[in-house]
Amino acid sequence: MRRMHVAVGLVALVLNSPTAGAQRGGRGTPIPAGEACPAGQTEIRPRTCMAPEAPAPNILDYRPKSTLVTPVHMVPTAKYPAIDFHGHPQGLLGTADALGRLGASLDSLNVRMMISADNMSGDRLKSTITAVRASDRMKDRVRVLAGINFQNVGPGWAAKAVAQLEADVAAGAVGVGEIPKSFGLSVRKPDGSRLKIDDPELDPIWDACARLKLPVFIHTADPQEFFKPADYTNERWLEISLFPDRRYPQDRYPSFETLAMERDNMITKHRNTTFVVAHMAWYANDLGHLGKMMDDMPNMLTEVGAVLYDIGRQPRAAHDFFVKYQDRILFGKDSFQPEEYPYYWRVFETNDDYFDYYRGYHAFWKLYGIGLPDAVLKKVYFQNALRITPGIPQTGWPK
Repeated sequence: MRRMHVAVGLVALVLNSPTAGAQRGGRGTPIPAGEACPAGQTEIRPRTCMAPEAPAPNILDYRPKSTLVTPVHMVPTAKYPAIDFHGHPQGLLGTADALGRLGASLDSLNVRMMISADNMSGDRLKSTITAVRASDRMKDRVRVLAGINFQNVGPGWAAKAVAQLEADVAAGAVGVGEIPKSFGLSVRKPDGSRLKIDDPELDPIWDACARLKLPVFIHTADPQEFFKPADYTNERWLEISLFPDRRYPQDRYPSFETLAMERDNMITKHRNTTFVVAHMAWYANDLGHLGKMMDDMPNMLTEVGAVLYDIGRQPRAAHDFFVKYQDRILFGKDSFQPEEYPYYWRVFETNDDYFDYYRGYHAFWKLYGIGLPDAVLKKVYFQNALRITPGIPQTGWPK
């Protein structure tokens, strides 16, 4: 019996040795446990690597066609009228003809209203609102957020900034934003130091937003991968290789964590101000962290623009997150490409499996529907935006 135990142990030792795979099949290169395969090879058995016989395609040319056959539910229009809280209508607000074209696109998608988040102020804001109000078709379908000029923050800046904000609100602005990512990343004070997001000299502007009941829509940083080395472990390698200006080397820019901390400090300090954090705070890939932010900062809401690739790859976790925080999430699209909106409707409204995202350089993986209940869809599509933005027409929406 003791000899049998010894023999079994020896067999297990041989099977688990680094060279076992190569010895059994005679193929591949053994590697020690815990190490990765050499460049140009992949693991074919535990701890055994091999290179393909044919030349490997590059990342741009490898386009495998899925053989998976599953139900398909295309959703060309939203189930309920939507408010795009993160609108960048790309020059479509200046003339009656342009506004008409915008309206036709929104009609085709069931987007009832677009909030222009182009950081406008002063004469530009006034002329835009004048053009919108002159359009019988679009006067109740477009609203505009006011911009803030963060240049020359120092003595006297706050009083001027608050006065300009009050003038913009009097002209028709319904909120503030989109406060751009340059705030925190690259905007400087007169002495050359970086203007931090939680700089106390900015407090009067956030207090004014609370007094005026204006939601503040803020974009802080960019995806975390943009702050990391552009090596082959970075899942956004293709994007930052196509667009090198989206990289933030740590010898030139603050870290993602620093920017997030400053933003959260600002939100926490100004509990009476409503902040809408764009792009799910770039934590759609870590919903546990984003949920803790929501719990810790009850005056913070978030918005889904340009992060569908993370929502749709974790359908169960995303469904549960949207249900739990259904009163705190707004629909927004960001870049105005009408053909891309239906991807959002499909993710939010169906339980479809394994379908393409609309930009391959954002995500090489597939999406899944998260099947939100109707009550949650209504809140995300329009009810939450209505609640926090009094300047939006409040009548005519579904119950």
